[in-house]
Amino acid sequence: MIVLAQLSDTHLDGGDRRAGRAARVMDRLNALPVDAVLVTGDIADHGEPAEYEQARKVLTSGHPVLTCPGNHDARRPFREVLLGEPPADGPINRLHRVKGAVVAMCDSTVPGGDHGFLDDTTIGWLDRQLAANPDEPAFVCFHHPPVELQIPYVDAIRQFGEERLAAVIARHPQVVAVLCGHAHTAAATTFAGRPLLVAPGVVSTLRLPWQDGDIADHDAPPGLAFHVLTGEGRLSTHFRTV
Repeated sequence: MIVLAQLSDTHLDGGDRRAGRAARVMDRLNALPVDAVLVTGDIADHGEPAEYEQARKVLTSGHPVLTCPGNHDARRPFREVLLGEPPADGPINRLHRVKGAVVAMCDSTVPGGDHGFLDDTTIGWLDRQLAANPDEPAFVCFHHPPVELQIPYVDAIRQFGEERLAAVIARHPQVVAVLCGHAHTAAATTFAGRPLLVAPGVVSTLRLPWQDGDIADHDAPPGLAFHVLTGEGRLSTHFRTV
């Protein structure tokens, strides 16, 4: 059995409030026997180096912490400060192996934009990685949902060009699920015939269009998801608040 914890949208800004919320989540996860922690983007709020310095401290864990950027992140300081790599402007795509599963953390960001798109470099990389690991269950992860969630504000800045991603996933039956963030609300639907699971937000929770109040509830507790894959290939997902 594999247990992946997923959090998203910490939006760290150098202040104490957001860091405290993220630390609550990490403290909870660090006390649990999960196999890896996935952080699906918008780690920083403004893409500033100091925010990634804060993220390095807050997102510390004895578990592997696997990250990808969101639209509030910036690739150069993300690489240099958070990942400890030379700064560069290209997509940040990383493949990880967790207890017999493949976890592809993909960069769906468009520098200068809030919407998402997997460029040709990323699409080709993902296709090659999945082709090279046909016998291992795979999770495809990024920030932006590639479908409408019936939330106009989010749908306007979702991932576009999704038919290219769907074609890749269709070629690789070992893909168990697609995991993303961005929406600041727990959600579940399907994409390319696979589960599409959206992690709730840590910094805030988005109110749905039929709910009263401001677009975001900043007092709701931070949320996270647990994805549990059995040896027989059955996936269960559980959403929790901290």
